[in-house]
Amino acid sequence: MEILHQRSTTAQVWEAAEEFIQLFHRENPQAGDPRARLAAVRAELADTGSYRHTPQELVHGARVAWRNSNRCIGRLYWNSLRVRDRRELADADEIAAECFEHLRDATNGGRVRPTITVFAPDAPDRPGPLIWSEQLVRYAGYGDHHSVTVGDARNAPLTSALLALGWTGGAGTPFDLLPLVVQGVDDKPRWFDTPADAVLEVPIEHPDDAGWAAWGLRWHAVPAISNMCLEIGGIHYPAAPFNGWYMGTEIGARNLADTDRYNLLPAVARRLGLDTASDRSLWKDRALVELNRAVLHSFDRAGVTIADHHTESRRFLSHMEREERKGRDVGADWSWIVPPISGSATPVFHRTYEDRPSSTAYVHHPGARERAQGRDLV
Repeated sequence: MEILHQRSTTAQVWEAAEEFIQLFHRENPQAGDPRARLAAVRAELADTGSYRHTPQELVHGARVAWRNSNRCIGRLYWNSLRVRDRRELADADEIAAECFEHLRDATNGGRVRPTITVFAPDAPDRPGPLIWSEQLVRYAGYGDHHSVTVGDARNAPLTSALLALGWTGGAGTPFDLLPLVVQGVDDKPRWFDTPADAVLEVPIEHPDDAGWAAWGLRWHAVPAISNMCLEIGGIHYPAAPFNGWYMGTEIGARNLADTDRYNLLPAVARRLGLDTASDRSLWKDRALVELNRAVLHSFDRAGVTIADHHTESRRFLSHMEREERKGRDVGADWSWIVPPISGSATPVFHRTYEDRPSSTAYVHHPGARERAQGRDLV
């Protein structure tokens, strides 16, 4: 099995553990004096080369990792993250089943709940399990060109790899659910069909044009990232899928609009009767706004949680103010915090941020993006 990162020394783990345990006790005064806990962690490290977080430490660590996510605009809700502790699981079958249960639980009938499921951590003698899939829900891409008829072009390499492994494919629609790819401890990666009942999908229709329904557009309700590693106090949890809820622009300005995804802007422009002969007509901009209107309208109509970029931008500044009142600095990556549509019309545009690293965080380890594309899967 591939080693995902340079293995930390016991001294490095202790340094990160000490920092986290001090933080945990400082932010949870009811936990008492940290000295006894630090002594226990040091002894466990000396004996085994690792240590086990208490359930309370795991919950706080997962929430702090969200609080520290420099690329996330939705961090105002960090302390509401629901943590599903599944650290006893390391086999692919059990992990896949719990991932699908995660989706059902987080979907919550459309009232999407921020949720994380944490599986077995790396150990000194072996890496932990992996989820190869970039998200728990992904749509197939049956070709490498940009026609909407072949699905999500981003997932074409993974789709090809799965077909080579024996997946028979879906119905051939633009929105066929891909299987989930999981690698258990001491196992090769395997794929698991995604149950339809685990995925709530929203039909995308336009508020002013009923003809959009004939396109059959849709998108899934829960954006559950699954190929990032949760790092808490020197312990690495390489399989820890987590979700918030969508901001509309993620779907309308990226997933459905990017030229290397569904590339829908030309089709929307034709539907609107726009002049596409020159970019100076701003046809792309007008089509982008209408596509984003359709996404927000459709999720609202279906009763599914979604945020808009104006509201979420204001909430992010509220988050910064709240954290600063508590004496905590807030890191952010400007290129991710500013929405991909109407950026200068939002208050997060007119600021600078420091992209602060943290030892408690969600991290892409080497090879994660390549695995998400199915590289070396066959």
